[in-house]
Amino acid sequence: MSVAEPRRIVLFRHAKADWPQVSDHERPLAERGRRDAPVAGRKLADSGIPFDLALCSTAARTRETWKLAVQELPQRPKTVYEDRLYEASPGELIAVLNETPDDVQNVVLIGHNPGVQGLTDVLSGDSEGDARTRLNRRGFPTATFAVLTYSGSWKALEPGVATLVDYWAPSE
Repeated sequence: MSVAEPRRIVLFRHAKADWPQVSDHERPLAERGRRDAPVAGRKLADSGIPFDLALCSTAARTRETWKLAVQELPQRPKTVYEDRLYEASPGELIAVLNETPDDVQNVVLIGHNPGVQGLTDVLSGDSEGDARTRLNRRGFPTATFAVLTYSGSWKALEPGVATLVDYWAPSE
């Protein structure tokens, strides 16, 4: 694979979590989250993006979101559960993405806000269609994802180099 070929980065916020008496890291999905995660998975499948790698926070709600969403994809990508994605800033998320091997073309990152929305804003120097307008209007509710394209090595991923090409939220 050439690094000149556009890569796709999908930034996916976990589905709606419940608030039981457990640590924040161990919060499970709420009923709505268990309904929304497979719907988001079907929308990801409809995008036609063949994911090579999924980077998922180790928090219970992100693991559960991914477990429900990935069942809807035609092909299951390699999944890496990464502690550093929990409560990560956009800069910390970029650092994790910078470690992605260059033979990986398309990545889905399952994480948390405000990091996921912040990363979408930081990476996307440009946008197509009405994706930016919809993102600005809606924000990044649970089970939402943004699709960005980027040309270059993962090590060179930095603010402003990607294009926001799609945005989807469960209420759309």
